[in-house]
Amino acid sequence: MSKPTVFLDRDGVINVDHGYVHTVSEFEFIPGVLEAAAKLTAAGYRLVVVTNQSGIARGYYTEGQFQRLTEWMVEQFKQAGACIEHVYHCPHHPEGQVASFAVNCDCRKPAPGMFYQAKKDLNIELSEAMMVGDKGDDMRAAQNAGLKLCFLVKSGKPVSTESVELADYVVESLAELPALLNKLFISK
Repeated sequence: MSKPTVFLDRDGVINVDHGYVHTVSEFEFIPGVLEAAAKLTAAGYRLVVVTNQSGIARGYYTEGQFQRLTEWMVEQFKQAGACIEHVYHCPHHPEGQVASFAVNCDCRKPAPGMFYQAKKDLNIELSEAMMVGDKGDDMRAAQNAGLKLCFLVKSGKPVSTESVELADYVVESLAELPALLNKLFISK
């Protein structure tokens, strides 16, 4: 039996969503995220990031720039005592300016492709996994992949009624998740 997996969206969950964040100087961790991730890691949860990155298709930044930022971000988690097992990203958008990425795909949330890839690569039992996101598309993607629970984070901004209705639980930020999971599952 694999450890339970918590899928995390990036922009709006891990970092402040300033729009198409792609450099370290733009990247601002949401308060409490690193500490929460360390608690989740210590409790035995596997952490996997699934993020739409249409800025690549739109030509705002390259996959290389995204990968450099991702390596830096994962290192920040590691230094805080948290393990991000893998970061999956969708570089596509049907209206993109970069022809090779301007496609309809099965990985752009709300499609479940990134979850299926994670299942294959990391041997994840999706029916036991959870999603933490800040938008309805995150909740829909998790439901489309058959995940157990969906947590919507507000991260200091208003969320749509539709997003709230799609979520199993709504929290202010990722910082609240370890205590909530402890209550829900009486410590893993």
